[in-house]
Amino acid sequence: MADKAQPDSTPQRPAPSRRRGAALEQAILRAAMEELTETGYAGLTMERVARRAGTNKNAIYRRWPTRAALGVAAYRQFVVTNTQIPDTGDLRGDALEMLRRANRTWSSPTGGILRALLAGARDDPQLLAQLQERTADAGSAAWLTILARAVSRGEIGPEALHPRVATVAVVLLRDEFITRGYPEVPDSVLTDIIDEVYLPLLRGRGTDSPSS
Repeated sequence: MADKAQPDSTPQRPAPSRRRGAALEQAILRAAMEELTETGYAGLTMERVARRAGTNKNAIYRRWPTRAALGVAAYRQFVVTNTQIPDTGDLRGDALEMLRRANRTWSSPTGGILRALLAGARDDPQLLAQLQERTADAGSAAWLTILARAVSRGEIGPEALHPRVATVAVVLLRDEFITRGYPEVPDSVLTDIIDEVYLPLLRGRGTDSPSS
């Protein structure tokens, strides 16, 4: 008597409904960031992203012609979605917490993804500039938010609300990583950046310079 065929025990995912437009793009970007988190930029492939997102490679290539472009878009979406703005009730507390979060991120696997993306995009100046600009934009918006709150509380003047001024602290933190090679910047350095540079700069804006 012939043995009965055993049922396939491999779990089957239900076929996803056909997605289009923004819904499909978001699914692809989520899948790409999950791949980056699990395998790093070196392991990112269009095939794996397509399989995870429940779509095909052509749908990805139509939107992002290279894996570097896809990685940049996924990372940017991750930054925008996961940027949380502290609200401690005072400017110093908010700024220090923002800097501590940036420090933790850059010294984490997520920071490793960014460094790999920067290396992967180095042969495409336009893509590299896009990555730097878009990640900076997300950070700038968060810093401007805490400064706007400080203006409303009367801690600083409205002259401090300038994107380049707002991000001085995080630029100095980035410089610590680049020039000193810290795996994670000591908290005492973060405090110095805020107390000795950032707060004096913000509080001094508009006090000595003539209005433009």
